[in-house]
Amino acid sequence: MPDIRVLKQFLHLSESLHFGRSSEALHVSPSTLSRAIARLEESVGAPLFERDNRTVALTDAGRACRLFAQDTVGAWQTLKAEVRAKPGELTGRIRIYCSVTASYAVMATILSEFRQQYPGVEVLLKTGDATFGVDKTLDQEVDLAVAPKPDYFPGQLVFQPVTKTPLVFIAPVIDCPVKALVSKSPINWATVPLVLPEVGLSRKRVDAWFKKAGLTPKIQAEVAGHEAIVSMVGLGIGIGVIPELVLDQNPMAKNITALHDAPKLPDYNVGVVVLEKKLKDPVIRAFWDVTQAVSQVNTIRD
Repeated sequence: MPDIRVLKQFLHLSESLHFGRSSEALHVSPSTLSRAIARLEESVGAPLFERDNRTVALTDAGRACRLFAQDTVGAWQTLKAEVRAKPGELTGRIRIYCSVTASYAVMATILSEFRQQYPGVEVLLKTGDATFGVDKTLDQEVDLAVAPKPDYFPGQLVFQPVTKTPLVFIAPVIDCPVKALVSKSPINWATVPLVLPEVGLSRKRVDAWFKKAGLTPKIQAEVAGHEAIVSMVGLGIGIGVIPELVLDQNPMAKNITALHDAPKLPDYNVGVVVLEKKLKDPVIRAFWDVTQAVSQVNTIRD
């Protein structure tokens, strides 16, 4: 069996895809990291990375090895925590992925309750574009993710709804050509510059509306993440589409306004996703149970 330390190095490199950044973060020299990966590749019997002068990418064997490494390192850390734990105390580690907005608008209450009940569990929270939450959960890069429920939901996942939020069109409040365009009624949507996400559920719904209306959207910019859309719209670059939850929580909300004379898009159903098989893990099951309890309280209050 490969050295746990080498598997950890491999996992870090599989995420950064950059030998320099990983060697710095892991406090080893690039040559040491390269030799460790070479020995691992020799043990596996296949290249784990494709390399050229500019890029590093996982091979098919590398992706399979990543799943093995995640399970092995996770089991090792759980074993160490159990051995060191006091009788009856739940210990271990849980990896969670969510957007910056969701980290305080959705996860804050859940994490607070979880930490009170299970102080011995280490929580690793990684933020990024919520669009990738489902894929990261499927690939087992994380244990759970906060994400909007896609129209097609993979059967191996389970979803716990936490909140529902409308998708809204937003415009700048500063005087600019974009504000002038949307001040007219009705709005000529074929002429309005748009700032849209590159991929994801909101992009699919905007594209579907324009297609149904027989219009070609005038895309001014494509960005990753709804928070970035708020910033660009506030600068007067175009009209954006974001979940209302993002608008409510964003510090730049004073620079934008929601458009009332705008297409009605289906709501976002935001919740926590997890691989069903992972609910056998006591730590993940405990977090799932806390999520369900908090969600039920929120539903009663609403």
